[in-house]
Amino acid sequence: MLRKFLTLFLTGALVLSCSGGSKEDPIPEPEKEVDPEIHEPDITLNPRVDGRCALAYVTYYGSELPDVSAITHINYAFAELYLTDNVYQKFKVQGSLERFRTITMLKNNHPELKICLSFTNGIANSDNRVDGGFSALVATEDNRKRFAEDCLAFLKEYSIDGIDLDWEFPGLSWGSAAKDTEHDTANYVLLVKQLRETLGTDYLITYAGYCMDKQKVGQTGYRYVDIAGMDPYVDYVNIMTYDLDEAPHHHSALSDTRAYRDCNRAVNAYLNAGIQPNKLVVGVPFYGRISFSKSPTAITYRKILQMDRYKYRRNKWDDIASCPFVEVMENNKFYCGYDNPRSIAAKGAWARAKGLYGLMFWEYDQDDSRGTLRKSIWNAVMQ
Repeated sequence: MLRKFLTLFLTGALVLSCSGGSKEDPIPEPEKEVDPEIHEPDITLNPRVDGRCALAYVTYYGSELPDVSAITHINYAFAELYLTDNVYQKFKVQGSLERFRTITMLKNNHPELKICLSFTNGIANSDNRVDGGFSALVATEDNRKRFAEDCLAFLKEYSIDGIDLDWEFPGLSWGSAAKDTEHDTANYVLLVKQLRETLGTDYLITYAGYCMDKQKVGQTGYRYVDIAGMDPYVDYVNIMTYDLDEAPHHHSALSDTRAYRDCNRAVNAYLNAGIQPNKLVVGVPFYGRISFSKSPTAITYRKILQMDRYKYRRNKWDDIASCPFVEVMENNKFYCGYDNPRSIAAKGAWARAKGLYGLMFWEYDQDDSRGTLRKSIWNAVMQ
């Protein structure tokens, strides 16, 4: 009996000793860890296939110098327009010119790399102000000519390969951007026509394409891009096949009639307008779209890999959309759709079967630290 009492006493003393000796200071529960990046298996790059495109948008605010071993083209995002009272003055790259110069120097060791300067309708530089933007730029012949001449001088100065236009979108206004529904869409064609006349055939001219052709507004107006009208003057189109819907739908589904649009319907809009498949580049997001208005609105692939594994399931697969999604474990709710190596491989096989030029992605810094998605893009294109 005494031995039993001593055993109980010693056991209790040991517990108190390990817990700090006080009921007010209990042993804390282990905290739930947020995962470090959970990587896919490392990817070996396929050999390069000439005539195919693996394009990266690289931003002025990015922190990384791109590894171009898995990239054929870079679109530097962005340059912005300077206008005063709707009269074109100049353009400048956004942010630090030094970052842009550093990106262009990649061509020194990789002469096959193509770099284009991409233009936005937004304003980021502190010395600029909102004016007429693209809508005013394209409205007059003088504006168009002076812009094209500045583009040619810039391309020569920095020894880069072309101009990419990212006007989202003619005949449509986001925020304070100007619009002219009657004339924007037609004037946009006049701008690329002027660029081609000024730049000749030695430089690339491309644009960021919407998921559908121009749409009639009222009796004579339009919004979006005249696909057939632009075609004679551009080398290829970077179709923004992302942000096509929000949760609980996929925003970049390969084919999914539940979503507002999908990659298949977007590409068909161009094919139906008479565009050759080898002039089409399909966009892949390196982020998940949650919403367009509620916070958070989106989450990068890099952060998806760091989501709390006690709260979220990654890599849930949707056979209809051919895309993964993140699911909330508590209620099995669809949190966001995104892309991973499996979905990129599916998009690559589909794009190759259609004879498309390749894949592009927005944007470089949203990938994980090992470049899993950009390597997947390369391999999907270079099969």
